[in-house]
Amino acid sequence: MHKKLISLAIASALAAPFAASAEEAAAPASPLTFNVGVVSDYLFRGVSQTHGKAALQGGVDYAFENGFYVGAWGSTITWVKDWLGSGTTEIDVYGGYKNTFAGGDWSYDVGLITYNYPGHGGASPGNLADPDTKEVYAAIGWKWLTAKYSHAISPYFIGWYGGANADLKTKGSDYLELNANYDLGDGWTLVGHIGQQKVKNSVTTATLNSASYSDWKIGVTKDIGYGVVGLSYSATDTKGTCPAAGAGSNPYCWGTNGNSSLTPVQAPNANFRDVSKGTAVLSFTKAF
Repeated sequence: MHKKLISLAIASALAAPFAASAEEAAAPASPLTFNVGVVSDYLFRGVSQTHGKAALQGGVDYAFENGFYVGAWGSTITWVKDWLGSGTTEIDVYGGYKNTFAGGDWSYDVGLITYNYPGHGGASPGNLADPDTKEVYAAIGWKWLTAKYSHAISPYFIGWYGGANADLKTKGSDYLELNANYDLGDGWTLVGHIGQQKVKNSVTTATLNSASYSDWKIGVTKDIGYGVVGLSYSATDTKGTCPAAGAGSNPYCWGTNGNSSLTPVQAPNANFRDVSKGTAVLSFTKAF
């Protein structure tokens, strides 16, 4: 899912040979960057994609001189396999255009991102729709603050069905967020986030609450030279119960052992967990 990737400019100083002057010139930054990382729990908009377990992640980005960019990012996941019986990887592919204005204090970014789940298997009517999702997005930033809006253009948003009978499309689901990355100096950065996810056609029924919710996060990162370490706490305002036996009213009460290839389809029936509850996340990322 749409993730914010860390980019690193590589520069070196070149001294002119046989010159008495100590003047140096910086080499141009490479347009191609890579990143790898590990997190104690992979959260997408405040919801765990790994059932509370750790994930390996990595990505690649290419920035053109004219402001256009393309990239791909991947992570290990569990939720698709838990529901459909197969699929343990998320691969996001994206592209767009970004630039600055007003002396560089302001910036903007527009683009398209696709969330892909290779080998996810067939959809499970009434349980989980096709998880592959496309979103368009637009963001505007001022110094250390960025506001971003994302809008789903695929028939379904991250596997959600809509309607009281779970038979409606969720195209048009959207997410509005405000992110802050404030430089504290000496390699420390204060990170803050608030967001609101609206799932189109999601409604509250007698047994299940709406899948729409708000989330927030607060944390810090530290550049330790050979990578960036982060610690954050994230939570949502989702409502409802999540009993150990399942069948809770919280739409984010997710279990394991689902299998859409069986007849009849086997819904998740074990290890139920509220994957939207407050969670502390430890991370390490290396960009090069």
